[in-house]
Amino acid sequence: MLRVFLSLVGVVSAQRQVTVQEGPLYRTEGFHITIWCNVSGYQGPSEQNFQWSIYLPSSPEREVQIVSTMDSSFPYAIYTQRIREGKIFIERVQGNPTVLHITDLQARDAGEYECHTPSTDKQYFGIYSAKMNLVVIPDSLQTTAMPQTLHRVEQDPLELTCEVASETVQHSHLSVAWLWQKVGEKPVEVISLSRDFMLHSGSEYAQRQSLGEVLLDKLGRITFRLTIFHVQPSDQGEFYCEAAEWIQDPDGSWYAMTRKRSEGAVVNVQPTDKEFTVRLETEKWLHTVGEPVEFRCIQEAQNVPDRYFAVSWAFNSSLITTIGPNAVPVLNSEFAHRETRGQLNVAKESDSVFVLKIYHLRQEDRGKYNCRVTEQEKTVTGEFIDKESKRPKNIPIIVLPLESSISVEVASNASVILEGKDLRLSCSVRMAGRLQGRFSVIWQLVDRQNRRSNIMWLDRHGTVQPGSSYWERSSFGSVQMEQVQPNSFSLGIFNSRKEDEGQYECHVTEWVRVVDGEWQIVGERRASTPISIIALEMGFAVTAIFRTPGVTYSDSFDLQCIIKPHYPAQVPVSVTWRFQPVGTVEFHDLVTFTRDGGVQWGDRSSSFRTRTATEKAESSNNVRLSISRASDTEAGKYQCVAELWRKNYNNTWTQLAERTSSLLVIRLLQPVTKLQVSKSKGTLTLVENKPIQLNCSVKSQTSQNSHFAVLWYVHKPSDANGKLILKTAHNSAFEYGTYAEEEGLRARLQFERHVSGGLFSLTVQRAEVSDSGSYYCHLEEWLLSPNYAWYKLAEEVSGCTEVTVKQPAGAAQNCLLRKRCSPGPPLSPGLSKASEVLPSSRLDSSVICLRPHSRRTRRLPDQRVSEEDPVATGFSRV
Repeated sequence: MLRVFLSLVGVVSAQRQVTVQEGPLYRTEGFHITIWCNVSGYQGPSEQNFQWSIYLPSSPEREVQIVSTMDSSFPYAIYTQRIREGKIFIERVQGNPTVLHITDLQARDAGEYECHTPSTDKQYFGIYSAKMNLVVIPDSLQTTAMPQTLHRVEQDPLELTCEVASETVQHSHLSVAWLWQKVGEKPVEVISLSRDFMLHSGSEYAQRQSLGEVLLDKLGRITFRLTIFHVQPSDQGEFYCEAAEWIQDPDGSWYAMTRKRSEGAVVNVQPTDKEFTVRLETEKWLHTVGEPVEFRCIQEAQNVPDRYFAVSWAFNSSLITTIGPNAVPVLNSEFAHRETRGQLNVAKESDSVFVLKIYHLRQEDRGKYNCRVTEQEKTVTGEFIDKESKRPKNIPIIVLPLESSISVEVASNASVILEGKDLRLSCSVRMAGRLQGRFSVIWQLVDRQNRRSNIMWLDRHGTVQPGSSYWERSSFGSVQMEQVQPNSFSLGIFNSRKEDEGQYECHVTEWVRVVDGEWQIVGERRASTPISIIALEMGFAVTAIFRTPGVTYSDSFDLQCIIKPHYPAQVPVSVTWRFQPVGTVEFHDLVTFTRDGGVQWGDRSSSFRTRTATEKAESSNNVRLSISRASDTEAGKYQCVAELWRKNYNNTWTQLAERTSSLLVIRLLQPVTKLQVSKSKGTLTLVENKPIQLNCSVKSQTSQNSHFAVLWYVHKPSDANGKLILKTAHNSAFEYGTYAEEEGLRARLQFERHVSGGLFSLTVQRAEVSDSGSYYCHLEEWLLSPNYAWYKLAEEVSGCTEVTVKQPAGAAQNCLLRKRCSPGPPLSPGLSKASEVLPSSRLDSSVICLRPHSRRTRRLPDQRVSEEDPVATGFSRV
């Protein structure tokens, strides 16, 4: 017996207290035992862990670990197999209280048990374990009875004995019970003697025990006798005795240590000759509404006056009335009402004949009728006990309705409609003559799975009621039924749904008043029509197209989102254009055409709104996104997402489907450059202190709005690459190059951008011989992007102008021309700083000029002047 204590008295709050079932407990070897343990006043998780250990009598100081709720490696090896087989386990009962189970108690399980709870408290405070003693005693209970097979005749007496003994040293009580069992059925308690020496009987034998028919006697010290004075055929089966040995635990409760059963005695009971037969009769089985019908239940038996019989009448397995041995009928509520109005009568015609008569048949009276006869036994207290029951075969009767001439036709506004459209049906009743009564009409739907449900019905009094599954829709006006004319009935299904598809049936019942004033069904007719509903999401698809093969800066481009199929304007579809900029991994919403026709711009669409036009054409279900003045901001991936919605009858929305188009990749291309710079070469020879005038001419440009950055370079024979003189950016910012700084040219330079455009001049004032070299310009063409950012479109290098500066007449000068000047390849577009030296142009000539009394002396790399060189006498090498 499992006993769990769920609460303790006197435990201080916030102090851990572990309690265990009070010992010592005496338990029997070989049986299932339990020990409970509880913890309270702890901190931490609501579900605590428990660990059980034992201190064996042979080593009372040594802890042997048994089982834990938290650590599978906790048990010692001697318990591992039993735990794995489920013979030892811990059960949680309503949270923290736990129960230790040992299903097959062994003698070695005796000892002192300790229940320990690992700490979850912030500090160690309280009692964390508790101990109790378990004493294992041998199983000495013996329950014996002679196995035998007995044959008895109905009403014979039956006596059976069994012996129950125990040699337990401890004080214990015994309980003994006799049980009866049929093959394949659960055992039934006949009579028992409890440990407190109280007699008790099972429900099937309680009445017979109260009448003194069943007894349990104790004979001597160990013998218990069962006596049944008059056996019945129902007593046939196996009888056996079961004993239990009880011991009182320290807490005062009683525990069944051992329970055993004896061998059984099989008892066969031969019934006496008290058979009876029953038959049911009626004149005919085919009737018309309003006709009478009589059923006669006849029993045939011997010595009927000295026996007790009860009769019950049933219609379609439902009880109509019961007539007991006192011949007083007891009718159920429905038939009692008809009996008080004289429409029905139940009577006992004789000891063997019972009559049921219905004076005015209704159509609902058609069905199966039957009677049941039960023999009863009268007890000494005057009560009746049911014994045997019999009933004949059912008699079915058919009740034909009064002749009806109505016919029914059903029509609808369409046999196939799109989901969301309104469905209207009409039910017309045609009659051969004039209307004699009233109609009740039921609209029903038979779905594709052949399930029938009531939509709405109108009773003969004109009251309209919706079916259980249409009640809510009807309350919102989504389903309506109306009697248009006395013989015409309409049904409206507004905002139809796919599940409204099926066979719509109109069931018409004609009613007339019968003689007793009640309404009677005259006839029933029904007609139907199939309705197919096309689901909105069927074929729902979205396609995104882009007709422009490429997009150039400042051009416009159109993206189209085509939705199929073509839905009517009232079908709510929301469409969202999404955009993933180049170099990002996430899409964001640009603009959404909401299901109610509104337009919502996304949070990150500000750069689009001023240059974007959107259009949703209701006629074609196309959504167009037009972007003008395209720039890098609009480069990326575009996607169209369409959502199909349905507005429900209660004004809520349901998303039916979502479709996503393929990706449209938009790449922005720069305009094709038309930049051409004059490549003509020239030579310029002048004397010192004269100005050097250089021109850079643009022959053609991409746009009349083009801006230019101009970089002027000079190439010296002594340098591998040209050096930057100065730079003017596309925004007219001015910057001197390294050469101008190193040579001190800033005061002598003059740059001009001519008003006519396309011509740029550089003037070096007060030329010096050291200014000689190859001059050229590097031109960059810049355009303003649609998002108002300047970008470099192209660059070109002009032809070289060879400049030779001589001393005035009379000054000695000798220039040795080694090679001539040629323009280099185009410069790298990435070069923009004025201080950088571009390696893109080089001179294929070097000039050595010799003059007397030069202010500066320079030596070209890898050149030497010999003392024997007559040319060098009195001159400096430049």
